[in-house]
Amino acid sequence: MSEKSVVNFTNKMPNPMFPTVFDVTCEEVFEKKDGVHLIDVRRPDEYTGDLGHIPGATLITLDEIPSRKNELPTTGTIVFICRSGGRSAQASAMAKEAGLQNVFNMQGGMMAWNDKKFKVER
Repeated sequence: MSEKSVVNFTNKMPNPMFPTVFDVTCEEVFEKKDGVHLIDVRRPDEYTGDLGHIPGATLITLDEIPSRKNELPTTGTIVFICRSGGRSAQASAMAKEAGLQNVFNMQGGMMAWNDKKFKVER
């Protein structure tokens, strides 16, 4: 993954299920997507399915996070994405537990992204 700097999200909110995780809106992710590492934690069939994925997002399924954590960027800002925000919140918590900083969960996931009619790839 390419080098990226730390991005400051202004509308971050504590995640109700994972106290160490902050959620950010899909609108703010859209505005800052070129400056962050986007990690999609859904299954491969979801990544290429009806909801598509955000252009430039890297697929690392939730189940693969423990075995592929060395592939997660250690610099810059990471935003985890899933269908609705649950699995990505869990992935965010796992990344935080592994010592990564500047980790966020995209609230509402790809459902929210699609509701806003933002660009996707399939």
